[in-house]
Amino acid sequence: MCERLGVPFAVDLGVGHLISPEAFARPPVFTRSRAVALYDDVARRLVHRLKYEDRHDLALPMARMMSAAGRTLIADADCVVPVPLHRWRLWRRRFNQAALLARPIAATAALPFLPQTLVRRRPTRSQVGLSRTGRAENLTGAFTVPPDYAHLLAGRRVLLVDDVRTTGATGNAAARALIRGGAASVDLLTFALVGDPVG
Repeated sequence: MCERLGVPFAVDLGVGHLISPEAFARPPVFTRSRAVALYDDVARRLVHRLKYEDRHDLALPMARMMSAAGRTLIADADCVVPVPLHRWRLWRRRFNQAALLARPIAATAALPFLPQTLVRRRPTRSQVGLSRTGRAENLTGAFTVPPDYAHLLAGRRVLLVDDVRTTGATGNAAARALIRGGAASVDLLTFALVGDPVG
């Protein structure tokens, strides 16, 4: 798989650190990304049940799978931060699915869980149906690290957690805010990854 993006290659290209053409063409802000599965029918059903059907009981087994898939990222992390929802969306949904996944990952690894260190300061429209460029523009300036919590990130390697990575726009925008807020680096761990194997 691509060492940066965690995208699987269609064939085994041998040993060594392999980088996909996408990672060369558009290097992400985050250092590395890993996911449990490609966003196929099964992964889509699990994510949708957690996110839209209040199936919170799925969060723990999904988090366990994420811990296994992201073990190298977790081993290098100093803290765990979920991708936040804007307060209006959180009020409507009543929970943040990324936080439901991130909390048990942090607990199992005995890492600080720091949801307060990253906030979505403005509401953004749904990313569904937007192009890669549209997704990036939609999230420009959407995240920030509150000054009162910046000391918790200073010099730390952050594991950023979300449910799905599509183009990486959310991960990039959140990672950019965390690094501006003082984090040393950011790795991204998601349950699913949209896309096909490379090659």
